[in-house]
Amino acid sequence: MPILRVDRDSRQIVLHTAGAVCRTTQDIVESEAFARVVAAYLARLRAHHAPLLRELGVDGLAEGSEDGGRAVLDLLRLLTNNPIERVAVAEGGDPAAVQRREAVHELVEGLYDFWRSFDRFMVTHLDDDVPEARHSYRDFNRTMATFAMLVRGLYRDVAENIGVDRPRVYRQVSAGCEVGLVVGRLSWPVPDPYRPTLAGIPFVRHVVIDPPFITDPPMNKRTGAFVEVDENPVRGLELDPARWVCYPVIVGPQLVFVYVNQRFVALGAALANLFELADEERIAGGPDAVYLYGAPSETLAGYGELPTVYHADREADLLVAAVPAEDRFGYFGYLKKMILTLHNVLSLEAGRLPFHGAYVRIVLEDGATADVLIVGDTAAGKSETLEALRELAGDEIAELRIIADDMGSLTIGEDGRLRGDGTEIGAFVRLDDLSRGYAFEQLDRAIFMSPQGTNARVVVPVTTLEDVLHGYPVDMLLYANNYEWVDDEHPVVEEFTDAETALGVFREGRAMSRGTTTSTGLTSTYFVNPFGATQRREQHEAIAGGVFRAAFDSGAYVGQLRTRLGIEGFEQRGPQEAAVALLHLIGRRHREAGGFSVGPRK
Repeated sequence: MPILRVDRDSRQIVLHTAGAVCRTTQDIVESEAFARVVAAYLARLRAHHAPLLRELGVDGLAEGSEDGGRAVLDLLRLLTNNPIERVAVAEGGDPAAVQRREAVHELVEGLYDFWRSFDRFMVTHLDDDVPEARHSYRDFNRTMATFAMLVRGLYRDVAENIGVDRPRVYRQVSAGCEVGLVVGRLSWPVPDPYRPTLAGIPFVRHVVIDPPFITDPPMNKRTGAFVEVDENPVRGLELDPARWVCYPVIVGPQLVFVYVNQRFVALGAALANLFELADEERIAGGPDAVYLYGAPSETLAGYGELPTVYHADREADLLVAAVPAEDRFGYFGYLKKMILTLHNVLSLEAGRLPFHGAYVRIVLEDGATADVLIVGDTAAGKSETLEALRELAGDEIAELRIIADDMGSLTIGEDGRLRGDGTEIGAFVRLDDLSRGYAFEQLDRAIFMSPQGTNARVVVPVTTLEDVLHGYPVDMLLYANNYEWVDDEHPVVEEFTDAETALGVFREGRAMSRGTTTSTGLTSTYFVNPFGATQRREQHEAIAGGVFRAAFDSGAYVGQLRTRLGIEGFEQRGPQEAAVALLHLIGRRHREAGGFSVGPRK
């Protein structure tokens, strides 16, 4: 059983392996990993002064003696293939085991629940000397499935051998590892100043998720801003490669190497549902940005109370970022939003206008087509309106294609029209804002975060990289207004008359906060984009003017969409009515103009 090591903390267990884990249940119980899990469970029982320890009748067990722990381990190993009556008379067995049948059964049930209470991960390390193309990821998939089957089978075999009443209902619960990663070292042009820090950290090459994966991170909100700093927060750091992996994620047209500390392995795994992983050829070209999620806290202490920082290394032509390894930063928003901040800064450097919004291609049953970009703050109703549109798909919509769920960038094409790219293939959505039943429909591929708490979230794939990077022309550019009531003077959809009026609304960036960050009440954020736009405001402003003038000159519809998501009682109704109004507008403009073959305004 080639398990290299087992790492455990209060939330997770990570098995590091070098290949196939085990072939039989006996392989499992004879492993050092099994012995460590049993020892950890007995330690928990002692910490809670559990009466079970004395009921088992093992000398020294309650006091934590090594002999007592070894006796329990031997008992469980014998019960793997022998009924308890045979164990009682076997050499080295416990003659009183039959009389303590109920206590032994309680031990086994508790141990099984203890194991399953953790987020469980398997990390398989590839041989550096074997080319990636020769590795069989199907073998790893089978290893994951086999391990789950063996753990579940081990529990059932031992329970049956104890001789308590056999159950008549069996449930195929998640018993193995919930997430599997295949990692390996790859060559890339590491700038010399970063070589000691990054060169030895393996890349994630393959991910297996056993859905539904439900995790409860230490935090459920993000606070503060990502700050651009003059000093490099990454250069010169000393990291232990054994506790880090790198996710090479494609973010729009850019490549970001996201280095994740094992402390946040569950959050890192969710990246697989949000971004496409780069192939070996793309990795060999090197990244546009590097992000350390879970950097040593002491190295970032000098950056203030909230050291979530990034830096433009002009010499290496690289953006670098870091967030500390502290529970207060253990929220997926810190991972995702920093990545998107780096994307936005890189976009500005390239002369593109980053947007914080949702971009979708809508094709109606009557043939009307529109590429609609809805710009808005977190929880302004962008994704929620798209979900409402998806619900209507069976009645009025022939196709709903997601281009960007949260962020992307705009450029002016050769024909003068705006064209937009997205960043993510997935969505990070509040469960409370989804329609009833949608989350359950996605159980087979979703990752749930803190479903029992405030700001419960789900990460689910929604589109393809091809659509994200297609560069669809923008037909409608809308601001998501989640705070104003709808009346005769304030319709659900309202068109702006000129570029300056539109720029004023987008620039002010007003929104009603809904508890996804620590902000409260009515807020105002420059272009509702604190992820690079506010930090590079002068640069952003120069590009925004040209983009909005191009939108009007090319005949795109520019206005605002009142989702009312920030108004109590309209969390569902607001986005639904916004979706209906949007569909009516698309249909009307299609009838009036013969579709969205836009041209200069008259």
